[in-house]
Amino acid sequence: MGALTPSQEGHELSADTILELLANRRRRYLLYALRGQEGPIELSELAERIAGWEHDVPPDEVAKNEYKSVYVSSVQCHVPKLADAGVVDHDENNHTVVLADNYDQLEPYLRVVIRDEPENSRLHSALESESGDGFFSQIRENVARLKH
Repeated sequence: MGALTPSQEGHELSADTILELLANRRRRYLLYALRGQEGPIELSELAERIAGWEHDVPPDEVAKNEYKSVYVSSVQCHVPKLADAGVVDHDENNHTVVLADNYDQLEPYLRVVIRDEPENSRLHSALESESGDGFFSQIRENVARLKH
C-alpha cells in the first residue's frame, strides 16, 4: 500500500488501510489512549501510558528505556501513519495528538480487536473504567450473538 496523503482526511478508508492501521498493537494502544479525550494530549504522556500498558505497570513505574522506545516509535512511525490517514491530528510544534474525523471509521474494528487484550491487564481495566458505554460488556454481548 502506498503512503496516505492528508487529502485522504474525511474520505472513506479502505478495508486494507483500516486493517493496516490496526495491525500494530502500539497504534491500537495510541487509539485506546486517545479515545474519549476532549482535547489534545502530549505525546510524552501518551508514551508513558502506553509503555505502562505494554509492561502492565503503572505509568510512573515505566523504565526510561521502555518509555523511550514507545515515544520514538510513536513520533517516527505510528502517529505519522495515523495522521496521514486522517485518524489523528498531530501538532508537531506542541507535540500533541488528538483524534480526527476518520477515527470513527476505525472504532467498530477496535471493538473487535480489543478481545485479544488480556482481561486482567491494566489496559483492560483502564478501558473498562474510562468507558461509560460498557466497552467490554458490549463486545462480549456482540461476540456471544455471533457465536449463536
